[in-house]
Amino acid sequence: MSTNEVDLGRRRFLTTATTVVGGVGALFALTPFLSAWKPSARAQAAGAPVQVDVSLLDEGQQMTVEWRGRPIWIVRRSKQMLAELPKLDSKLRDPNSEEPQQPNYAVNGYRSIKPEFLVAVGLCTHLGCVPSYRPTPASVSPTWPGGFYCPCHGSLFDMAGRVYKGVPAPTNLIIPPYKYLNEKTILVGDDEGVSV
Repeated sequence: MSTNEVDLGRRRFLTTATTVVGGVGALFALTPFLSAWKPSARAQAAGAPVQVDVSLLDEGQQMTVEWRGRPIWIVRRSKQMLAELPKLDSKLRDPNSEEPQQPNYAVNGYRSIKPEFLVAVGLCTHLGCVPSYRPTPASVSPTWPGGFYCPCHGSLFDMAGRVYKGVPAPTNLIIPPYKYLNEKTILVGDDEGVSV
């Protein structure tokens, strides 16, 4: 064979081998880059739905859980608290929850799936301060029926998280997506399958 003659079989083999080795090398080089786009385990956990056992919550009590870095309040309202809600409509900015701070299944006087339990994001809609839970009547003012009071700028919310007229907060408290897994467990952060 002369030096000018070409071995086509050998050339095809070397071309194929070089392409395969280059492709594998490119995959190894891209793996860290593509992995950086994937959220960390901590970030995934922070956004994951949270299961909450509400069976130990007595009437009138509030508990706080964290979901997506925000405080989520769960309040077990008494029959007396529920009876007071319709009496406040004339004092509230959005008594019928017409502003979109809640999923469709919470557009009602209780702003909840079940009247007994309020599930709300515990941040004032004015500047994001954390209001305090004040369920005791007259604990904020002589006519106070109970609810939430924001100490930063004085915003007031009733036991359904509805905002009073004439306060800095522009809207009702936000209701996160949630559903009941059973009679004693709420899943905050997922409302798939909940009907209106």
